[in-house]
Amino acid sequence: MVSDDILRTHLQELRRGTVVVASLVALRRPDYGYALLQRLTDHGFPVDANTLYPLLRRLEDQGLLTSEWNTEESRPRKFYRTSAEGASLLDRLLADLSAVQTSVTGLIEGVER
Repeated sequence: MVSDDILRTHLQELRRGTVVVASLVALRRPDYGYALLQRLTDHGFPVDANTLYPLLRRLEDQGLLTSEWNTEESRPRKFYRTSAEGASLLDRLLADLSAVQTSVTGLIEGVER
């Protein structure tokens, strides 16, 4: 039987790339970091805040997200949104993810290519 540590490591590796896709999908509708964290968790992508916030900054630096501060509430919040460039990348990532899923399904079912 596989140890919990080994399983945890491989699940983390599997989810590492998908959290970028999930964030770009979720941020097609503007949201702030903590709400995104909750939304991702609610949809089966549990992400640590210490992982998500650097990811958001990196995606913003790459031009894949835009952001703006909302100072109308008692506590200012930075809202993020998938940019046009991020949406374009997301389309390509989703296509590749679909191809990977098809390939894995073929392997599982023994389908020849």
